[in-house]
Amino acid sequence: MPPPSPNAEWSAKSRELSQLLSRAGLGDRAAFATLYELTSSHLFAVVLRINRDRAQAEDILQEVYVNVWRAAGGFDAAQSQPLTWLTSIARNRAIDSLRRAQTQPQFQSTTTDDDEDPDVYDTTADDQPGPLELLSRASDARALSHCMQDLNAPQRQSLALAFYDGLSHAEVAEKMGQPLGTVKSWVRRALLSLKACLENAARRDEAKGG
Repeated sequence: MPPPSPNAEWSAKSRELSQLLSRAGLGDRAAFATLYELTSSHLFAVVLRINRDRAQAEDILQEVYVNVWRAAGGFDAAQSQPLTWLTSIARNRAIDSLRRAQTQPQFQSTTTDDDEDPDVYDTTADDQPGPLELLSRASDARALSHCMQDLNAPQRQSLALAFYDGLSHAEVAEKMGQPLGTVKSWVRRALLSLKACLENAARRDEAKGG
């Protein structure tokens, strides 16, 4: 019996997106248009979490899909699910846009759930970097990997789903099979813990540099 394919246990939507990416990678514009229709609202929400300027977010979304069109042939179903791969591209483009503009990241929850806590995503009032800005700055740093290890497993999973897969608190709760309040608490505590850990790492680096 042949081994199962990497996406054997994926949802029907994930399998469809994977097929569309494969066809887009071969230059199929119709497949790419369908991919855009199925994913653009989700990726736009991801971008808006990082860049709250709607006009800029719309421009970034177009950059994202230009990038997707060029890179679709490189999508590897053995490495990640299609929506995770697309979300990573959107998130990175949004962060890059803020860095290019040399502005402070401001994050906004795009969910309309009244139970959400948008203040968790905002930068701090004293103009110091908020937890998400620190998370973005350290996205490719060893410090982040070290700090993530200090979180417990539910905190790591909920944070990854919320900020790397672009899910809302309600979606994370549904995916993890946990109450919404519990997930919100995990995410909040994880962000506060990461903020403290990354700030300590930054201070240690400054001390070594000095």
